[in-house]
Amino acid sequence: MMAHRLVALVTILALLTYFWMSTRVPAARAKSGISAPAMTGDPLLERTIRAHYNTLEWLPMFLAGLWLFAIYWNEQVAAGLGVVWIVGRIMYGLGYVAEASKRGPGFGVQALATAILLFGALGKIAYSLVTGAA
Repeated sequence: MMAHRLVALVTILALLTYFWMSTRVPAARAKSGISAPAMTGDPLLERTIRAHYNTLEWLPMFLAGLWLFAIYWNEQVAAGLGVVWIVGRIMYGLGYVAEASKRGPGFGVQALATAILLFGALGKIAYSLVTGAA
C-alpha cells in the first residue's frame, strides 16, 4: 500500500523549492563579490540569504502541519494546501530578492496555508481526544 503519495510528492516539491532557494545564495554572492562567511555588505545578497533562511524557518511548521492534516483530515486537501504553500514561498522568495517591500503577498499566502494545516490538524486531534472519535 502506498498511502499518502500526494503528500509525499508535495514534501519533495517543498524541499526542492528550498534547494532552489539555496542555489540562489551563491549566485548572489558571485554577483556581489562577497565571499562566505560574510553575510552582509550587499542588499541583494542580504535579501537572498533572508529569503532562503526564512523558508528554512517555516519548513518544520509547514511539514508537520502538512502530514498531520493529511493523516487526521484529508490527504488531497493537505496536498492542495501544500502546493499553495510552495507557490507562496516562491512568490515570497522572488519578491523579497527583488525588493524587501515585495515579500508580503507571498508571505501571507504561505502563512495562511501553514495556519490552516496546523490549526486544522490541531482541531481534529483535539476533537478526537474529547469525543473519543477515531
